[in-house]
Amino acid sequence: MPTISMFYGMLILMFYRDNRQHNLPHIHVRYQGSEAVVSIPDGQFLQGTLPPKQTKLLLAWIALHEEELMIDWALAVEGQEPFRIPPLQ
Repeated sequence: MPTISMFYGMLILMFYRDNRQHNLPHIHVRYQGSEAVVSIPDGQFLQGTLPPKQTKLLLAWIALHEEELMIDWALAVEGQEPFRIPPLQ
């Protein structure tokens, strides 16, 4: 489960071959004991929650890096190492 980015206390992860349970391109986010699964194309929460401030930051980051996230998703589904993506600054 590679960490593809980290910012403002959030870890952004993408699991290898993780297309069975949610069947959508998504990321896993960990923040201070909270965990969430978020769809890449539309930023919808598929599972879990984050505090409102972190949700806004995360959705802004997804919007900025959607193309890179989709490339990483394709790699991860094939069992390959996804690239790291720059943090939100």
